[in-house]
Amino acid sequence: MKILYVASEVTPYAASGGLGDVMGALPRTVKRQLGKGAEVSVILPLYSGISESYRSAMKKVTEGICPLAWRRAYYGVYRLSSAGVNYYFIDNEQYFKRGRMYGEFDDGERFAFFCRAVISFMLDTGWYPDVLHANDWQSAMTVIYLKTRFAHHPELSRIRTVYTIHNIEYQGKYDMAILGDVFDIPGEYASSVECDGCLNLMKGAIQLSDRVNTVSPHYAEELRDPYFSFGLDPMIRRVFDKFSGILNGLDTVFFDPSNGDEIAYPYKLSTLAAGKAENKKFLQEELGLPVSPDIPLIAMITRLTPAKGIDLVIRILDELLFENLQFVLLGTGDREYEYILREIAGRHPDSARVLCTFDRTLSKRIYAAADLFLMPSRSEPCGLAQMTACAYGTVPVVRGVGGLYDTIIPYGRENSNGFVFYNYNAHDLLFRVKDALALYRAGDGEWDKLRRRAMRSDFGWKNSAKAYIELYNSL
Repeated sequence: MKILYVASEVTPYAASGGLGDVMGALPRTVKRQLGKGAEVSVILPLYSGISESYRSAMKKVTEGICPLAWRRAYYGVYRLSSAGVNYYFIDNEQYFKRGRMYGEFDDGERFAFFCRAVISFMLDTGWYPDVLHANDWQSAMTVIYLKTRFAHHPELSRIRTVYTIHNIEYQGKYDMAILGDVFDIPGEYASSVECDGCLNLMKGAIQLSDRVNTVSPHYAEELRDPYFSFGLDPMIRRVFDKFSGILNGLDTVFFDPSNGDEIAYPYKLSTLAAGKAENKKFLQEELGLPVSPDIPLIAMITRLTPAKGIDLVIRILDELLFENLQFVLLGTGDREYEYILREIAGRHPDSARVLCTFDRTLSKRIYAAADLFLMPSRSEPCGLAQMTACAYGTVPVVRGVGGLYDTIIPYGRENSNGFVFYNYNAHDLLFRVKDALALYRAGDGEWDKLRRRAMRSDFGWKNSAKAYIELYNSL
C-alpha cells in the first residue's frame, strides 16, 4: 500500500499545534505497523522557518512549472527520509518564504498552489499513492482537484481519499467570485464547494472525499449538531454514512517524564510522588512562588481563545485563588484574555502566574510540577493536553465534550483518571475543582491512586494507527 499524507504542518519540521503533532506521529506509527511492504509519505510546504539542519539533508526530487488558473509558477520538490517515512517539501519562495506559516493576506492562494503542486508532483514523477489523506482546509484542495478537474485522469482517478477534520472552526471560506481566478476550479464544479453563498474548501472536501473522519469518536457525533459544526451540520448529516471518529494518539516518547533533559527531575510511575515534589519545588522557585510541597498547584497550558473555556476560568479564578493553592497558566491568544488574566494574577502575587508565551520546554516543566490540570473547553475535537497531563501524573479537570469525553473517565467510576463536568457553566467547573482539591487534601491515599491511574492511561498511537490502517484498507 502507498499512502500520501498532505498537511500544512508536520512536527518536527514546521508545527504550530496539534495538526503538526499528529502528522509527525501518525505516519511513523502506520509505517511501523505496515512494515516494509508499505510506502508511507508526507508532503508539506517548504517554509522558510524550516531549520538548516533539515534543509541540508534534503535531496531535490523534481522541479517544474505548476499551473494555477492564469499563473505559471515554479515549484520544486525536496525529500528527506526518517523512520522509514519519506517527507516531501514543496518549494516556492513567493508563497512560502514568509515570517509565519499562516495569517497572510493570500493564504487562500498560497495553499491552493500547494495543493495544485501536489498534483503536479504526482504527474511529473509518475508516483501515485493508493490513498491520499488530506488534513484541514489548507490541504482540502487536493481532494477537490482529484474529484473534479482530474476525476477522469487514468492514474489520478484511482486514488482513494480520506479527509480529516482536526478543527471545524477553520473552514477556508472565501468569496465565490475568486473560484476560478484564485482556486482554479471550473464553474461547473461550483456547487461542490459552495456553502451559504461562500466558497468553502472544507465543505468541498467533506462532500467529495471517499471517507471523512474526525480526531475523536465523540466529536464526530457532535458535528451533526449546529452548536459544534459552524454551519456545516446539514452537509455532515447528509454524508454521515462515510464519517468516522478516530482518537488522536500522544507521542509517548516526546512526552515521557522519565526520558529527557527538559524537566528538572525525571521520574516514572515507581518514583511518581518524589518526582512530582521535586519538580514542583523547582517550578515554584523558577516562577518566584512560595515554595511548599503541600500546596496544590493547578495548571493550564492552552490557547487563549473562547473555544478553550477561558471565560469560565476568568469568572471563577479570583474566588478559586482565595483557597490555599497556586495557579500557573501558559499560553497566548486573544489580547483581551491575556490582559484580564494578567490583571487577576496581579491581584494574587503570591499564588498566581500568567505567562503569555509559547514555550514547549517550559510546558513540560509545568506538566511535571502540577497536581491538577484545567481544560474546561467549550468544544474540543480531541485535545492532547489532557493526555499529556495524564502522562506526567497530573490529574485533569475537564468538560465532557469531544475528545475530552473519550479520554477522561470521571472520578468515582471504574478506572477513573480525572474529574469531569458537563454543563458549560463556570460554577460547575469551580465545584469540580473543589472536589479534586478535597481529594488532594484528604490524605487517605486516594489521590495517589488516582494520579497513578492517570499516568497508566494508554494514549499511544498504536491503536489509533491500527484504526487508520483499517480505514485505508476499506478503500
